[in-house]
Amino acid sequence: MTDREATEPILSLMPLAATLGIRAEVYSADEVVLSMDWAASLCTANGILHGGAIMALADSAGGTCAMLNLSTDASGTSTIESKTNFLGAVRSGAVTATSTPLHRGSTTIVVETAVRDSGGKLVAKVTQTQLVLRART
Repeated sequence: MTDREATEPILSLMPLAATLGIRAEVYSADEVVLSMDWAASLCTANGILHGGAIMALADSAGGTCAMLNLSTDASGTSTIESKTNFLGAVRSGAVTATSTPLHRGSTTIVVETAVRDSGGKLVAKVTQTQLVLRART
């Protein structure tokens, strides 16, 4: 699957991903890698990429990873818990979020995401729990 082919489903499911300019690099049940360029419009004071933008990238990667691990009877996921540790600032370049599943359950999926800057420095670590959604009968 090409980056463009992997990015299309993410953009159609999460319109915010298009707003943020998120693109997919890896799109599989075992690993999802999404990236986003630094932009002045996404910054806080002093040209630092806003933590909310970083969290949105990480949540998008984690949610995508969880969706790719759903059973066939599930209809989707929803983030019910997210813990972020910020470890550095991003002032240029791009950020990349790499998500891997820690737990693939029938009611919850737990995903860990590492966010790195263009130089490979870890700038955030995120652990999130995704609720597995099913159609109500």
